Amino acid sequence: MTHALAPAAPPASAADPARFLRLVLRVDSASTAVMGLVLVAAAAPLGSLTGMPVAFAVGFGIFQLGGAACLALIAGYPVIPLALARTVVAVNAVCAVGCLVTAFADVVPLNGTGVVFLLIGAVIVAVYTTLQYTGLRRMTAGTA
Repeated sequence: MTHALAPAAPPASAADPARFLRLVLRVDSASTAVMGLVLVAAAAPLGSLTGMPVAFAVGFGIFQLGGAACLALIAGYPVIPLALARTVVAVNAVCAVGCLVTAFADVVPLNGTGVVFLLIGAVIVAVYTTLQYTGLRRMTAGTA
């Protein structure tokens, strides 16, 4: 007895104009998932170290886990829709700015370690944003 299987998504080949963007999305997804798990699982110790309230750390971690799932889903599309690629770049840019605002606006009672923690996060997200923007530009140049 034979079964028809749905065709698998084509592998990212050198001819795929979104190859670089897919790679960056996958790496961003994995690192975001790890950070989300750390924030949720170690919210209390992180709170003691950074001054971050446990509820904030857990909420931030859950937000990151959701974001990681979205990034992985987008990276797996056979053809990455331009609107989603642009949305990823925009959301990451807003998140980088959000980390900076949170670090300096006293909306969360952070100590010095907490401020450094969020500043490092802002830099990492800004790097991903830049790489994803580069991938978006390469993808659109490949389809033009």
